[in-house]
Amino acid sequence: MKYDFDLFVIGAGSGGVRAARLSAQNGQKVGLAEEFRYGGTCVIRGCVPKKLMVYASEFSEMFDDAIGYGWSFSEKLFDWKKFIIAKNKEIDRLENIYSNILTNNKVIHFNARAVLKDKNTVLLSNGKTISAKNILIATGGHPFIPNVSGSEHVITSNEVFDLPEKPNTILIVGGGYIACEFACILNGLGVVTTQFYRGKQILRGFDVEVQNLVADEMKNKGINLCLNNDIKSIEKTPSGYLVKDIFNEEITVDQILYATGRIPNTKDIGLNKLGIETGLKGEIVVDKYSKTNIDNIYAIGDVTNRVQLTPVAIVEATAFVETVYKSNPTIPDHELIATAVFTQPEIGTVGLTEEDAAKQTEIEVYSTKFRPMKVILAGRNEHMLMKLIVSKENRKVLGCHIVGHAAAEMIQLAAVAIKMGASKEDFDRTMAIHPTAAEELVTMNSPIR
Repeated sequence: MKYDFDLFVIGAGSGGVRAARLSAQNGQKVGLAEEFRYGGTCVIRGCVPKKLMVYASEFSEMFDDAIGYGWSFSEKLFDWKKFIIAKNKEIDRLENIYSNILTNNKVIHFNARAVLKDKNTVLLSNGKTISAKNILIATGGHPFIPNVSGSEHVITSNEVFDLPEKPNTILIVGGGYIACEFACILNGLGVVTTQFYRGKQILRGFDVEVQNLVADEMKNKGINLCLNNDIKSIEKTPSGYLVKDIFNEEITVDQILYATGRIPNTKDIGLNKLGIETGLKGEIVVDKYSKTNIDNIYAIGDVTNRVQLTPVAIVEATAFVETVYKSNPTIPDHELIATAVFTQPEIGTVGLTEEDAAKQTEIEVYSTKFRPMKVILAGRNEHMLMKLIVSKENRKVLGCHIVGHAAAEMIQLAAVAIKMGASKEDFDRTMAIHPTAAEELVTMNSPIR
């Protein structure tokens, strides 16, 4: 049977675009549909604009620190509208790059929503019907908002990037990395920030020592962190949004941002009609080669809810092309994925937490907490954490956790060593670079427990 395309990709995020480009470069005729903007969550409404906001928010503290180093400044002023314009210009530039990647590789792309009709056919919202030998679903995910009275008044991480005005006060609900990042960002931009989290500590799943230090530092920076609490109801009033918590206490704020997790974009795209298996959150169930229970339909990225990270989607896309079009069955490697959380202070982590490692084997813990040199003259009482988890049996470093300035940059390089199976003695044999914070990773001689 002759098809319109060898491959049709639904979704133009990082994974979808990578799969489309590599498949086209391999000689396949490729089509793609995107209903919103090219670049997906990461580029348009996720990690890229968020990181730009992180940079913007850090300057307030930098200005304060500079005074301790002899600098003087007039009044600090932040122009929200000017920042939004600059941010939008950069996002437009990046989106154009993604679109050009498709065009330059002869991928025919449609600005339309795609819905599966059968295993070889998709219907586009522009009225076109497209046939394809293989279909790849890369539709990503979206923020989840719980069913709370008044929830129609809240915003999510999608909308916060385009607020016309900077709020004076905000309530952020959630305790994961997105909630904590935005709490730090908005607090740094001068917004009076309150954060509710229903659990006993933020950043569930992270090393407990990391959790505790970051929570303490966030509170020290002025964030009103309220644990074991949640919203009961929201009411719009002339002075803002009146929030009642589970203890019937009330607070009025200008904005409420929910960051309570993300769910896959699988609603109403034809999965049920084809009998494509999905999980409890609507995620598409795939095998180790990213194939669904329908032989010619595949899925990658956040829509599968395996690991919701842009680099992971890109690796899954590359593995898909190797498997399907290069006769080289390739399984995406989801082990030892390094992660950064752009809180203030920043987190970098790879491997096992102390708690998880201790459940698996006997361990040694090497950990140090200290004031970094950068804050000494500034007079800030901020601390960094360097931590290695080591197997007693084979001396392998099982986990590395860093809290502090440039933690993300450091963990990327530490992850290479740990991925290669480095031992504690390999770290010890590495000469320190002085004076740096990172030197602590290779100078911790004695376990603390």
